[in-house]
Amino acid sequence: MIRLAILGSTGSVGQQALDVVRELPDEFEVVALAAGGNAGLLHAQASEFAPSALFARPGHDADALRAATSAEWQPLEAMVIREDVDLVLVATSGLAALPATIAALRAGKPVAIANKETLVVGGPAVRAALDAGRGLGGELRPVDSEHSAIWQCLWGEAPDSVERLTLTASGGAFRDYEPSELEAVTAAQALAHPTWKMGPKITIDSATLFNKGLEAIEARWLFDVPLDRVEILQHRESVVHSMVTFRDGSVKAQLGEPDMRLPIQVALTYPHRGAAKPAPALDLARRGSLTFGSVDAERFPALGIALEAGRREDTSAAAISGADESAVAHFLAGRIRFTEIGRLLAQALDAHEPQRTGDLEALLAAEAWGRRFVDSRVAAGVR
Repeated sequence: MIRLAILGSTGSVGQQALDVVRELPDEFEVVALAAGGNAGLLHAQASEFAPSALFARPGHDADALRAATSAEWQPLEAMVIREDVDLVLVATSGLAALPATIAALRAGKPVAIANKETLVVGGPAVRAALDAGRGLGGELRPVDSEHSAIWQCLWGEAPDSVERLTLTASGGAFRDYEPSELEAVTAAQALAHPTWKMGPKITIDSATLFNKGLEAIEARWLFDVPLDRVEILQHRESVVHSMVTFRDGSVKAQLGEPDMRLPIQVALTYPHRGAAKPAPALDLARRGSLTFGSVDAERFPALGIALEAGRREDTSAAAISGADESAVAHFLAGRIRFTEIGRLLAQALDAHEPQRTGDLEALLAAEAWGRRFVDSRVAAGVR
């Protein structure tokens, strides 16, 4: 039995991970669950899986849950290094689990990671923790469908044989819009993703394609490949999740229906493949054809900004990640227009005074600066 800790168990990925556990009850034991503010759902999950440890963000509902359960109440950093935890799934949003991810890797725990910000903001610090804990069993297992696809294509391949990584992008809700039409789009329109069911933040980032810039930066840290060897290809069907081109010209791709439960299961059962089929089988004859194309830089300016920040390999990516967190929140609240997200990101990148450091405190400070910068611009009405 693999003893599992799930950070972010009430979010989209966390709930789908528990679906995988339900399909493979003889392979997993849930020993720890942590959530943000949804203490009610966490209570239901705790009642079903009876974990030994729990955590929820402080508040009235969390206090009631803590009083109602016999599970040990532990902060994330203590939870992930428990002796009865074999594998940690990081499915939180934002930076809530960054210190816990570093603690788990240093302690030699395998970490299945579905959180972009952890690697975008803390990439150098996470790599250092991975190197420190690798001899004890520490490893990173990507959960995002694109990075899972690359990971699977790399199984059995020599690292020096890789020439290029190709991430695919559906294009999000506005892939067929003209740039002039984007000024008036609403949050409800942006949240209507054509192929994936995800949380609000990542769905908006998919509509701006900022998420693909983050994924390219993630790939750089996950697979130790320079960012200029990571490319992005538009693929609206979301069936080819990513590709790897090798030095001899061979190309590997991983295909599947757009369903997060399959890459989650791959990460949880590695190095074996689970017996369950969590996603619908891919029927290429029914699909008929798959389409690919280049990304329209004018329609998706946030992508170029993210990639430029990542190429600098300093605190710029952390600052832009924080700026985007704030900009997306303001857009969802109706305080700015969709097109102002990209403008604010560009202003943040121009204004940021970067440091070339892998120090976690400096990276976190840059992320916080990005949030404050956007907040101040929105408050002043300058965008």
